[in-house]
Amino acid sequence: MRETINKILKTISTLLVAVMVILALLLVGPRAVGMQVFVVLSGSMEPTYQTGSVIYVKDVDPMTLTEGDPVTFRAAEDTIVTHRIIEVIPDDTNPNNQYFRTKGDANEVEDGGLTACQYVVGKPVFTVPQLGYLAAYIQEPPGTYIAISAAAAMMLVVLLIDSFTEDKEAAARKEEEKKAKKLAKKQAKGKKSGEGDSTVPQDENSAT
Repeated sequence: MRETINKILKTISTLLVAVMVILALLLVGPRAVGMQVFVVLSGSMEPTYQTGSVIYVKDVDPMTLTEGDPVTFRAAEDTIVTHRIIEVIPDDTNPNNQYFRTKGDANEVEDGGLTACQYVVGKPVFTVPQLGYLAAYIQEPPGTYIAISAAAAMMLVVLLIDSFTEDKEAAARKEEEKKAKKLAKKQAKGKKSGEGDSTVPQDENSAT
């Protein structure tokens, strides 16, 4: 019974650790290849990007963006928006710049102003639904502390279970070795006893 419980606990802890690793890869891994990760806070781009989703935005040359592309841009100093380009307007005074008229897929009206190339953050390449809720929670206290504590607790459980299993296996091996030595000693004793009971040669003068 105890062995079954240990197996169940080990399986659960392993799965939880795997989940934590996957989350870390989803939230941190893309940054290693130059992507930025944002949480969708409103439904202006539903159903393409649902509220609570995480979107992964790659750096892009703004001059390559065209009508119909989703674009992430800085609408204000502390406001990042992801909407869709509905019109590209050339800059007659600067060939290295153009303006974008944008609109949320779920919005009835277009955005109030135009966005210049310099305010473009990048282009969304894929999204993970619902992950944003968890990401937003663990990025701020107390969620951060809870996530760290949970990860540490899971690692401790795995280590304790592994240690207990190794001790149990070592004890089992020791017991097997003890039984093997005992059996070998018994067999050796039986062999020696058999040699002592062997027939004594007959005297040459004995009658046959």
